[in-house]
Amino acid sequence: MKIIIDNKIPSIKEAVQGIADEVIYAPGKDFTPELVRDADALIVRTRTHCNRKLLEGSRVKFIATATIGFDHIDTEYCKQAGIEWTNAPGCNAASVAQYIQSSLLVWKSIRNRKLDELTIGIIGVGNVGSKVAKVAQDFGMRVLLNDLPREEKEGNKSFTSLNKIAEECDIITFHVPLYKEGKYKTFHLADENFFHSLKRKPLIINTSRGEVIETDALLNALNSQAISDAIIDVWEHEPEINRELLEKVIIGTPHIAGYSADGKANATRMSLDAICNFFHIDGNYEIKAPAPASPVIHAKSHEDALLQMYNPAEDSDRLKSQPELFETLRGDYPLRREEKAYTIKYKE
Repeated sequence: MKIIIDNKIPSIKEAVQGIADEVIYAPGKDFTPELVRDADALIVRTRTHCNRKLLEGSRVKFIATATIGFDHIDTEYCKQAGIEWTNAPGCNAASVAQYIQSSLLVWKSIRNRKLDELTIGIIGVGNVGSKVAKVAQDFGMRVLLNDLPREEKEGNKSFTSLNKIAEECDIITFHVPLYKEGKYKTFHLADENFFHSLKRKPLIINTSRGEVIETDALLNALNSQAISDAIIDVWEHEPEINRELLEKVIIGTPHIAGYSADGKANATRMSLDAICNFFHIDGNYEIKAPAPASPVIHAKSHEDALLQMYNPAEDSDRLKSQPELFETLRGDYPLRREEKAYTIKYKE
């Protein structure tokens, strides 16, 4: 069996040796019809567009994307061509929650806000949104949830409308998949009308997909002070991002919210498991995230410890100083571990 793998997927080389006869690694943007023609399976990330142009005439039978999102896979074409695919739902949910947690601590410090006095609106309450809700509750925040698909299945007892979130929230964070059309369309969910409906000049956070927020509308909202700040990890037209928006956001990062080593290891494991299941292979591998350089943290408080583990302002500073390196900063992202990898020792 031959597998083509995105060369930025970590912790996979040793594990895949016992699964495939031949493995080729390539940058995600460099997958071509010639490269994949005689492959049986692909393991990709969001930069590889798996569509007719790439796949037609190939012998590819299975695609695993080591990501939560799958809008880079033309699912309709795959269905027509008899190509099975899988994503990795929930793989990096804890990583995105860590990003939100640390970003709120940075914002709180810069703006001198008390989180336990604020209301947060979470739009999209799946694997990621649910973990973000827990982070917010731990901060003592009032939490409002909006999730139309879940509300239809479960009733409206736990959920609220977008209008109520627009009226009552000091922070609004997006955790929805990208749907360009249909009943649950999220493309440009935050448009001019959305920003005009806001009542409390909230902080806007987006770690879902860049296209969920209309760039010009967000810029107008920042310039007119309809919102107080923005924390943006995902952008329209990546990697050619809007430089003016980057300068105006309080934290701007290169689509790395889900890039903890823990989340990446989960995604790698889920992708290999899926390939083994599909091809009926008995895979024998163990995938662990690398240990942090300094696993013991000395801190004066838990918040101090959290920011020692991960401070998104550092990622933001790197991107703002060299926005042309968006893809490099993303592809060569330094090791980040989640809280479970550390021992915290509090200073007296």
